[in-house]
Amino acid sequence: MMIVLTPIREFKVPIFAECISPEVFEGKNIVQIGQLPVYEGNREKKLQELFKIEEAKTAEGVAEPAITIQGDVSKLKYIGAGMTKGEIVINGSVGMYLGEEMKGGKITVYGNAGGWAGSAMKGGTIEIHGDAGDYLAAPYRGSTQGMSGGKIIVYGNAGVDAGAYMRKGIIKVHGNAGQFVGVGMHDGVIYVKGNCDGRAGSCMTGGTIVISGFIESILPTFTFEGLKKKVKIEESEVVEVPLYLFIGDLTENGKGKLYVSKANNPQLYYYERFL
Repeated sequence: MMIVLTPIREFKVPIFAECISPEVFEGKNIVQIGQLPVYEGNREKKLQELFKIEEAKTAEGVAEPAITIQGDVSKLKYIGAGMTKGEIVINGSVGMYLGEEMKGGKITVYGNAGGWAGSAMKGGTIEIHGDAGDYLAAPYRGSTQGMSGGKIIVYGNAGVDAGAYMRKGIIKVHGNAGQFVGVGMHDGVIYVKGNCDGRAGSCMTGGTIVISGFIESILPTFTFEGLKKKVKIEESEVVEVPLYLFIGDLTENGKGKLYVSKANNPQLYYYERFL
């Protein structure tokens, strides 16, 4: 069975809800789930004080244990933090730290996600059908342990520092991305289908960044390696268009690969004189 959570009222202050996770709910009945602790601001509450809790038949194709959240929960933080299995479906927008240090399972958001979605995740899949905030998959300030596995797909836009200090895994952004995509990146793949605000790959030492849209300039600490006809994103996806390839960041003795669409970046044509 699937547990369905529906907010009883509009939330005005941040709610810390680490308990909303498939393995925490597993083996518990509705009464026990309702007694789980959450914090609304600095006040401890029970989950049943904030949500209507119901059972429903698990939808076809959804992995158990399963949770569905109905409505806007953009004030809720830490949903699915550390989860290892099962599935969470959110029919609305969600707050910060979604799937923090997630190890397995799947989270689907039919709305926007706040900052640090998938922060330092290690496995599993997050799909965001709206926009993602800043620091997608990035670690907390002061840490360099970024995403080390799993997959994040954003069908809208992503903010700044997406994939910061990434070590493994795949991030796909169907829309645009802010500055510093892949900052400090060690390994993994980041694919931005839209435009990028710039400074992509700053301080990266390894990994692959692919930008299919427009980027105003390439950092001067990257060296031009030539034109490529295609680049592999994952086993099931290959980008087959002319791409400029840059290697860097040389300030870190980096060997990361930055691929940029030729067709959408005529301002970079001057690099072709080095061929």
